[in-house]
Amino acid sequence: MTPDAAASMSLCHRLGRRLADTSDLYDHLNFHNIKLYTPHLGEITTLHIAIMGMMAQVQLKETGQKTRRSHLGLAKEGRIPGGKAYGYDVVDGDKPGGGYRRINTTEAAVVRRIFTLYADGMSPRAIARLLNDENVPGPRGRRWVDTTIRGQVARGTGILNNANYAGVLEWERCEFVKDPGTGKRVARINPQEKREIVEVPELRIIDDVLWNRVKARQEAVATEIGRDEQGNALNRVHRRRFLLSGVLVCGVCGGRYTIMGKDRYGCAGHRNSGTCPNDGTISRQTIENRVLAGLKERLLGADVVAAFVEEMAVAQRQEQTEARNRRGDQKRALASMDRKIASILEAVENGMYSPSLKERLSALEAERATLAAEIGALGTEAPEMLLPANLPELYRRNIAELESVLGDGDEGMAAMEMIRSMVDRVVLSPCPSGAGLEAQLHGDLLAILEACAEAGPKRQQPASGETGCQLSVVAGAGFEPATFRL
Repeated sequence: MTPDAAASMSLCHRLGRRLADTSDLYDHLNFHNIKLYTPHLGEITTLHIAIMGMMAQVQLKETGQKTRRSHLGLAKEGRIPGGKAYGYDVVDGDKPGGGYRRINTTEAAVVRRIFTLYADGMSPRAIARLLNDENVPGPRGRRWVDTTIRGQVARGTGILNNANYAGVLEWERCEFVKDPGTGKRVARINPQEKREIVEVPELRIIDDVLWNRVKARQEAVATEIGRDEQGNALNRVHRRRFLLSGVLVCGVCGGRYTIMGKDRYGCAGHRNSGTCPNDGTISRQTIENRVLAGLKERLLGADVVAAFVEEMAVAQRQEQTEARNRRGDQKRALASMDRKIASILEAVENGMYSPSLKERLSALEAERATLAAEIGALGTEAPEMLLPANLPELYRRNIAELESVLGDGDEGMAAMEMIRSMVDRVVLSPCPSGAGLEAQLHGDLLAILEACAEAGPKRQQPASGETGCQLSVVAGAGFEPATFRL
């Protein structure tokens, strides 16, 4: 039978690098009576396809393994096998194999700002909008979007999840495999033992305290909603919509109060399984108003205001002391680098020049320039900051405006997440009289008032054992029972 057409190629692997694909394409060509030829083999037969297709697939896998081993070797040396991340520049005159980076001071300042804003409660969307409004260029000169900032925590993508900023190179966090059905790459998270983790202190942009604050907030604002038998998420991680989502607890069975019907909370155990006798429900707006009213009543007490002012003063003194210590450490490090550079120059003058000495001198000078820039940014002395004379009044004003802040778009969402993370739980129980529900708030009032107050320096939440720093209370007495008919 005369073929309808013929095709010529140099080698069989030009059809494909996967045996199944090559075989499938060969079957389709045969169906349309199209013959294949190569200069060396002549007409291609089924036997050629089977042998050469298998060899092409094996070669592709071996090439991938060689590339992976090469990249792993670079990672173990502290070099970046991938592309240039935001906040870094490629080192000029890089060695063969590449991968050396240095900090871009302008972009590094933006990275620190993003981490600080997020840790302080601003959402990635609000941060992106703020940076775009200020005409701050994003990665590769593009505009900022929220996904660039938040990325995916599990994969380590996005500004907030790049471990390089914390001075850590984590390689092979994910591996990509091709779905044979769709031909698309699928990411799989590798277990910890398969990852290569290398300390790269020269690439550190943020400190561990700020990194840990961001990781803690990411865990607090996300809720996983189910996985299949392979462990894959059935839906995306999402942020809670309402102020009290996840913190309302039934005082009878200890289960969750969840939204049921139109904006009404009820005991999930009573509705879903009937195991709880508590059939009391309450509107979302009613319980939110009562929680906010109870918080404001507690927070505006004279003893709490006085404690707030005292804690702000302590935090301010601590921050100034830490700034002085940090400046002293950096100056000592700079002096140490100067001595090392002087020693190398002296060795060169004495005829001990070598390429390795030159390389070490270049590295030290680059580190010194970075450190000198950081010292210059701090200034010669930390300015003494004075607390505003009207700090108690500023505090009361912020507490009084709590509801208006919570209703302000993305900023309100950020404030909502912060307050929710500081409220342990709100316990709802039937009133003894049988009329409505009574509420008890369990939470950390000091953490809440620090989140609400904008005056004064920021500070970390103290450990529970610190005297005078932690105000853990049960604020049930501050709430009037929510009385409504069932």
